Amino acid sequence: MTAVATPERASEAVDLTDRGRNRVTAKALTRVVAAVTADALGVKASRVGVGLSDDKGLLVLTVTTPIRVASLTRVHAAPGLVERSGGTIVDRAARAQETIRERVSALTGSQIARVTVKLSAADIQEEERVR
Repeated sequence: MTAVATPERASEAVDLTDRGRNRVTAKALTRVVAAVTADALGVKASRVGVGLSDDKGLLVLTVTTPIRVASLTRVHAAPGLVERSGGTIVDRAARAQETIRERVSALTGSQIARVTVKLSAADIQEEERVR
């Protein structure tokens, strides 16, 4: 049994063993996963699709998302741009996979079996002119 004494009632102990449960709905979980994915890959959350399933009591996440990339013109003009922008598309997707696993688990308390990232499109960052 866990007991906590509060400052106003220091002589009394409060039983915390029967605190109840928190339940995260599928809709709320889907929105959290979409927001984390969007943040990790630099896209809008509204463009991220999320699939949730169960694997022996653990959560399985499948996200379908575009990824932001620099235009080929910019990559050709600045050879180190790929490394400066986070690496190749495959490297960035792999890092996003781990970020999604860690952040969703931390935010929701869910135990995650695996995360699958499916890239659906490339959002190309056009060159911006200096004014």
